[in-house]
Amino acid sequence: MPTAAPQAALTHLDVLESESIHIIREVAAEFERPVLMFSGGKDSIVMLRLAERAFAPAKIPFGLLQVDTGFDFPEVLATRDRWVERLGIDLHVASVDQAIADGIVIDDGKTSRNRLQIGTLLHAIEERGYTAAFGGGRRDEEKARAKERIYSHRDDFGQWDPKNQRPELWSLYNGRIHEGEHMRVFPLSNWTELDIWQYIGREQLDIPEIYYSHQRRVFERDGMLLTASEHNPLRPGEVASERTVRFRTVGDLTLTGCVESTAGTVEEIIDEISIARLTERGATRGDDRFSEAAMEDRKKEGYF
Repeated sequence: MPTAAPQAALTHLDVLESESIHIIREVAAEFERPVLMFSGGKDSIVMLRLAERAFAPAKIPFGLLQVDTGFDFPEVLATRDRWVERLGIDLHVASVDQAIADGIVIDDGKTSRNRLQIGTLLHAIEERGYTAAFGGGRRDEEKARAKERIYSHRDDFGQWDPKNQRPELWSLYNGRIHEGEHMRVFPLSNWTELDIWQYIGREQLDIPEIYYSHQRRVFERDGMLLTASEHNPLRPGEVASERTVRFRTVGDLTLTGCVESTAGTVEEIIDEISIARLTERGATRGDDRFSEAAMEDRKKEGYF
């Protein structure tokens, strides 16, 4: 009798990929109008690749949504546009600048553009009738995100109640919603920053070059290195200088810090973050430093 050929063992990335693809397919089948929130950052790029693989060779059956702060890194926006063009997928950009002009959110000169994303996002979800929105949040990033389920219910005000979440036993997800409600879905919940970079390396994904080591004019504020820019005027005592840096996460450039690094390849970055003691948000996102519960407070209001 012929013997069966031995099957190759699944790697941990294969398992994570399979779980995420299952979640993405479930949402596409269950919800009337899903959308994938796509910033052009590393996590949303991995999520988009997973969606691409979930439905190949067919086209991804939903569009993309980006909330543009107006202060996004140009390298990130360029990468976003390359992915959109390659996949031929619909992208809707919800602009904070336009939301301010339309009176949807109010710029009081004190509130960060990152927080103004909340009202801009909720307006886009309501206006376009999205019933589910994929987000690239991971549980290892921050304490509030560690509390969140894969299917995260939002009420008709777009708000999240961390004390009223649905059980997800045996990977069974409850997607029932009422009129006006929607679901946030996080296919990367069980991934870590290291997993993301290993997957980027395996798939040879196109990501913004600012994730790699480069020269940048930066200054120090609140223990972070921030980009010198017309949007980020120096305060008394602050001095900008050229340093060799890279970004671990990307967002509003007025609040997103970089780290000194010579890691210029995926392999070098993997080596670097393998020994990192702080998550990328804890180390380089100023909007998470306002209070111990800063992220949770924003998420309750409708943040990603």
